Amino acid sequence: MEIQEEKIYTIPFWLLCTSNFLFAASFSMIIPELPDYLASMGGSEYIGYIIALFTLTAGLSRPFSGKLTDHIGRVPVMAFGSIVCFICGGIYPMVHTVQGFLFLRFIHGMSTGTKPTATAAYVADIIPEHRRGEAQGTLGIFTATGMSIGPSIGSGLANSIGLQPMFYVSSLFALASIVILMKLEETLPKSMKSKFSLKLFKINWKDVFEPKVIQVFWIMVLISFSYGAVLTLIPDTTKLVGWHNKGLYFTIYTVASIFVRFFFSKSSDEHGRIPILIISCFFLLVSMFILVFPVNEINMVISAILFGISAGFSTPTLAAWTTDLADKNHMGRAMATMYIALEIGIGIGALFSGYIYNGLSQMIPLPFFIAGLFSTIAFVVLLSFRKNWTRNGI
Repeated sequence: MEIQEEKIYTIPFWLLCTSNFLFAASFSMIIPELPDYLASMGGSEYIGYIIALFTLTAGLSRPFSGKLTDHIGRVPVMAFGSIVCFICGGIYPMVHTVQGFLFLRFIHGMSTGTKPTATAAYVADIIPEHRRGEAQGTLGIFTATGMSIGPSIGSGLANSIGLQPMFYVSSLFALASIVILMKLEETLPKSMKSKFSLKLFKINWKDVFEPKVIQVFWIMVLISFSYGAVLTLIPDTTKLVGWHNKGLYFTIYTVASIFVRFFFSKSSDEHGRIPILIISCFFLLVSMFILVFPVNEINMVISAILFGISAGFSTPTLAAWTTDLADKNHMGRAMATMYIALEIGIGIGALFSGYIYNGLSQMIPLPFFIAGLFSTIAFVVLLSFRKNWTRNGI
């Protein structure tokens, strides 16, 4: 029986995409400049904490954001994430101590601990199951574009007019994201909604982890280690090859990611979640192992392209796979579980990379080698699932 093609590209969907673009640009804009900013305060040895603290709070926020998404609604939780970005962007220029900076990074992490969880649940509400991979891919184009443009804008502003204006522009992007969200109608059914109360912050294990998505959880942890290594080490690695714009690697990989999402957004809907993830892991492991060798402009560009191709396949596919497996009444919890895995992987990758690196350029290859090994493990695990190569990967 042929499945009728429902209309998925509606005004709410495009508004959500635009909000995600602005949100992604807001928090990614400052990332390439943060290592030097921290170093200027005398905190070079804490470079690994820049990403690790951010992801720690994001991970801690996930159970709460998942529960609140399922009880008070998708839109309020999305708005809260953008509000955190807006406030933190304006506070960075006022912070001049290592302790204050690290605390602000910890608070800033609540932004990505809340908005993406509610966004993914919102998409699951408005998109039919057989087109979720396509929709996640399209949404990802906007998110990836924001993450691509953000670092380049940030470095450009920092180099031309200074760090303070860069932070303020980051804050303004988040504010625009909030304004757009206010135009969205809530999709959580009224029968499922609860009034906000402090009792909603009482969390038990079932609010933290959705066992139905355990496969997604472990694959996400394994591949996200690479993201932690990249976010922590690439800004300094680019200086070794003479790139003045520390966001260039991020721009290249994001452009490659957008290309994949644009032309292959339906791939996991048509061929299955697991086969597409196998392809993604292969590109990721090659990307990481390339960075084990002495860096130059050529292998940096190749690594960035392969990293972007991997992200273009894996990010929407993992989100779609999660919604396939999840209980519709606990979609927020399922998405929170997936993102907790993301934060665990990124956080461990960032901490490990920062600890090993510690300002010594000759130590940079080791974290990338470990990232390549983790990606290889994910690749092998997914191959072991090959008997389940169905459209939804289950």
